[in-house]
Amino acid sequence: MTVDAHQEKLSFQAEVKQLLNIVVHSLYSNKEIFLRELVSNASDAIDKLRFEALSDPALFEANSDLQIKVSFDKDAKTITISDNGIGMSREEVIENLGTIAKSGTREFLSRLTGDQKKDAHLIGQFGVGFYSAFIVADKVTVLTRRAGLSAEHGVKWESNGDGEYTITNIEKPSRGTDIILHLKADEDDFLNNWRLRSVITKYSDHLNLPILMPKLNEDEKPTDEWETINRATALWALPKNTVKPEQYDEFYKHIAHDFEGPLAHTHRKVEGNIDYTTLLYIPAHAPFDLWQRDTHHGLKLYVQRVFIMDQVEQFMPHYLRFVRGVLDTTALPLNISREILQDHPTISKLRQALVRHVLDLLEKLAKDEPQKYADFWREFGNVLKEGPAEDFANRERIAKLLRFSTNVEDTQTVSLETYVSRMKPNQKKIYYITAENINAAKSSPHLEIFRKNNIEVLLLTDRIDEWVIAHLPEFEGKALQSVAKGDLQLEDIVAEDAEAKQEEEKKEKELTEELNPLLTKVKTFLADKVKEVRLSHRLTTSPACLVRDQDAMGPQMERLLKAAGQPVTEAKPILELNPEHRIVRKLNENTNEEQLKEWTVILFEQALLAEGSSLPDPAAFVQRINKLWMEMFH
Repeated sequence: MTVDAHQEKLSFQAEVKQLLNIVVHSLYSNKEIFLRELVSNASDAIDKLRFEALSDPALFEANSDLQIKVSFDKDAKTITISDNGIGMSREEVIENLGTIAKSGTREFLSRLTGDQKKDAHLIGQFGVGFYSAFIVADKVTVLTRRAGLSAEHGVKWESNGDGEYTITNIEKPSRGTDIILHLKADEDDFLNNWRLRSVITKYSDHLNLPILMPKLNEDEKPTDEWETINRATALWALPKNTVKPEQYDEFYKHIAHDFEGPLAHTHRKVEGNIDYTTLLYIPAHAPFDLWQRDTHHGLKLYVQRVFIMDQVEQFMPHYLRFVRGVLDTTALPLNISREILQDHPTISKLRQALVRHVLDLLEKLAKDEPQKYADFWREFGNVLKEGPAEDFANRERIAKLLRFSTNVEDTQTVSLETYVSRMKPNQKKIYYITAENINAAKSSPHLEIFRKNNIEVLLLTDRIDEWVIAHLPEFEGKALQSVAKGDLQLEDIVAEDAEAKQEEEKKEKELTEELNPLLTKVKTFLADKVKEVRLSHRLTTSPACLVRDQDAMGPQMERLLKAAGQPVTEAKPILELNPEHRIVRKLNENTNEEQLKEWTVILFEQALLAEGSSLPDPAAFVQRINKLWMEMFH
């Protein structure tokens, strides 16, 4: 190896320095993870070579025997992991080893707490890969050359993990990457053939390429001959009954770069019009970048066991973007590109099948392992809620998987099927209310009549809920009805005998006649603020509430669209007054027009606050309240 004089000393990106420190200290209790991460990176490098060589076979450089080699040197106290994959150019070394070009890095680092256990979990979601080498090494040397470049374009990268690294041009005859770990003084237990073999077979037995180590002689000493120590068979291609649960878990950790095992998986081999094998996973925890728009999610695509590309998004709709896994099919050409994927006729059929497998898995979890499903819902419920709008064909199946809070149960555990099974005998609609949070929903005046008559109401408090409901108008023939919209008619649900019903209608007629003059005045006072003023059927303890027309946009959706900078045409609400309430009675008795107007505006603004809306002029509201207090004390 000839060293070129062109050597640079560079500093790590600030985020790398921070991550290095966290990795070394948070993951120290699971040190062997470094070998899994480095072997996994080597596997990815070989996969990338396979893919690029489909269109440029010269990248193989007359050597298509792809493999990873792991060796150690007791005297030098080094471990070397070598691959003959794609390798890196000088620019790629700086980009990949000196910076973290991952979106959301700053947000990720800001969420670290200093608690080793919690931070280790977050780091597992982020995927630290190469930097895990510094858990056991006090110096790391990387020798690499990108496939297709000549020998003199080799690069040597070296660092003590202290914030700086050197990068040097070298001559490297073979393509690929060698990572040499100079072990710390107390890490000698890794300079052991059986220790390294056991770690590799534990974490990397599933890799679809050979991992080699030097063969041992009769004295248990390494020879110059290499032998394969893993099965080197694609895990998804094996019969399900031959794969152990821990093998499924380790394969997930490899493809998802997660330190924690998955929540659940589904393994299918399908033969017919379209032959494919798929192994799909649901993670135990949501990745930190799940909600970032520029983050790519998707499956690993193989065609006839040949890796084609990573993060293929065409096989999963956006509402299932948390799914990880592989798809191996014979139905696509080996030279397929991302552009061809957009229009290939087989893609939609494969997508439909894979979505079906995921929904099958979720339904099985919900039925057979409710606690696991509750864990899933806590992590990914808001993502799944995007489904009814995105996937009309599976809307009914997705609807059955949704979970809600109600005025009976605070936690999001109630399915629509459960709600329907608990409906009143003559109840024809599924009632819901949208609010900023659970307390605001439960204390809403719109729930008063439902609480009085023990009618269950869904409490929709997530930002996405009103948008979901807009795309889910009914469930099993039962329309979804907002308790804050339209003119509620609960007579069929609330059982009354004929005589009581007649008496109620008579009383309502009398109240309407008595209070009509007040309704007219209030409507005049609030002409620019409300569409209509009427007596309420939904209030029992509150004096007033605001109601929207049946087809109008709800206040929460209005607020969301405004926050997103979208133009919103605000619909005037309807003000409903409780004819039995003392405040309304007092209003009706008041003959002071100026005072009546002042009280009416206060009542309207209180109703605005009760529905979660902001006041147009909070200071004026405070002044009106203070004036009211002064009149009471006068």
